[in-house]
Amino acid sequence: MNKSATIQARIDPSVKKKAQRIFSKLNITMSEAISLFLTQVSLNKGIPFEIKIPNELTEETLLKSENGEELHQAKNPKQLFKELKD
Repeated sequence: MNKSATIQARIDPSVKKKAQRIFSKLNITMSEAISLFLTQVSLNKGIPFEIKIPNELTEETLLKSENGEELHQAKNPKQLFKELKD
């Protein structure tokens, strides 16, 4: 397929940097990731994932998590599942 179309977008530099780190771990480029996204939009005839506005509790929990607040750590998955059952 001939890849000659160009897309330009303005994005928050920190968002771009975080995404680039993830793409690097996946061994794909930013262009390949954008191409994958647009292909999925085309195939799904819409956004390929659910988009919702989080409720207050979810939003508060996400903010705390991003700030490293009220996090729980388990030694291993077995301990975590045991704690979740209790």
